[in-house]
Amino acid sequence: MKTSGNLYREGLLTDEALDAAISAYLADPSKPVVLEIGKSRLDVAAAVLAHQWSADELAVEDATPARRRNSVKTAILLAPVG
Repeated sequence: MKTSGNLYREGLLTDEALDAAISAYLADPSKPVVLEIGKSRLDVAAAVLAHQWSADELAVEDATPARRRNSVKTAILLAPVG
């Protein structure tokens, strides 16, 4: 099974799309954020919840903005897409 990280390396997921999805999710995690990658779609909130480390990092109250961004980015890039 491919991950969105594989699609990122293949150039199907751009830095701009990835950054926009991360920013949108962090701005309001309760709003749906769907990342379209080629013919695939990824629910960012579901990716974060499925990746325990990322969910734990976001729960740290004094986490820096960079730490929060990196935890969401990690969840997205490791998420399976199909």
